[in-house]
Amino acid sequence: MAQVQPGSGPTALRILLGSQLRRLREAKGLSREEAGHLIRGSESKISRMELGRVGLRERDVADLLTFYGVEDDRARSAIMDLLLRANEPGWWHRFNDLLPSWFQTYVGLEEAASRIRTYEVQFVPGLLQTKEYARAVITAGSAGIAPDEITRRVDLRMERQQVLRRPDGPFFWAVIDEAALRRPIGGADVMRAQLEHLLDLMRQPNITIQVMPFSFGGHSAEGGAFSVLRFNDSELPDVVYVEQLASALYLDKREDVDRYSEVMERLCAVSTTPGETNDILRRIIKED
Repeated sequence: MAQVQPGSGPTALRILLGSQLRRLREAKGLSREEAGHLIRGSESKISRMELGRVGLRERDVADLLTFYGVEDDRARSAIMDLLLRANEPGWWHRFNDLLPSWFQTYVGLEEAASRIRTYEVQFVPGLLQTKEYARAVITAGSAGIAPDEITRRVDLRMERQQVLRRPDGPFFWAVIDEAALRRPIGGADVMRAQLEHLLDLMRQPNITIQVMPFSFGGHSAEGGAFSVLRFNDSELPDVVYVEQLASALYLDKREDVDRYSEVMERLCAVSTTPGETNDILRRIIKED
């Protein structure tokens, strides 16, 4: 059993548990389809379980351990204890009525990550937004939503930001397209306050901000925004998160992670240094 680091959230624990179940299945020489049949399920159910995409039922995990030949009481107890912790709800579950299931997964990963690298094209990253900027972004994308629900969505985003203030919080490295910094979300005053907030955040040792300048032209991330999350637990794979209009992709296959990580490295190489980021932020503030 791998040791779970302090601060690991339920989503990360599900991924760790899923990876252990996958290794046990592969060691037994069983396919996902065969394993699914054994628990009265399907190949896709086993896939979701092994990727940590869904909560795991105690009966299913116990049956799989039996089918996989795990008979040692201590080994079984360790895995079942991990299951209990993985199924504990995170703080964000009180916002279940606001969060689509595909984004709940991301919030859990965000809570458990030791490093988050993100590239943003249209907006300032959510973890770096001021309350007023967040309200403007959420309002613009929530036509017909009641004001009290917009307030709760803003509160959720602000609470997510607490992860960066934790003593064991992740290192956050953002590359932001210059267009996102010049787009006057919420008006000039809101945008100016947001840019000044970024300057303040850059004083924190766990936050790095780079800017992809207009002057560079085309680059390797023309496909859009994405994030790469890494975890303390060595058995947890890096995860690439790509948000779409009404869903998201979670990629953890080695070849996919390597491809996106390479793109991120190239973005960082051609974007501003932190010192240059300070200069460009101040210049935009002055121009506006």
